[in-house]
Amino acid sequence: MGDKTEPLLLLDFQATWCEPCKWSEPVMEQVLRHFGDRIVLEKIDIDQFPERAREFHVLSVPTFVLLRDGKEIWRYRGFDSAPAMIRMMEPLLSV
Repeated sequence: MGDKTEPLLLLDFQATWCEPCKWSEPVMEQVLRHFGDRIVLEKIDIDQFPERAREFHVLSVPTFVLLRDGKEIWRYRGFDSAPAMIRMMEPLLSV
């Protein structure tokens, strides 16, 4: 635990009816390509898994939650450009 080589888990809370969630997909693909195997993505449909949304206090979609060793280290509601998202997340991966 705490090993820098362990990938971080990025939870992507979304819904099939959410247009911004669809728009965020190509952005997140670029983010994941940038970070390679340092981040693993888990998409969570809030309608299929409402208990997960409640567990993480997700009130709107898309919401992204980055976990290290099961602990939340970053959260973002909505999305931004891929370069902006990478800039926000990069310092967290170098800790």
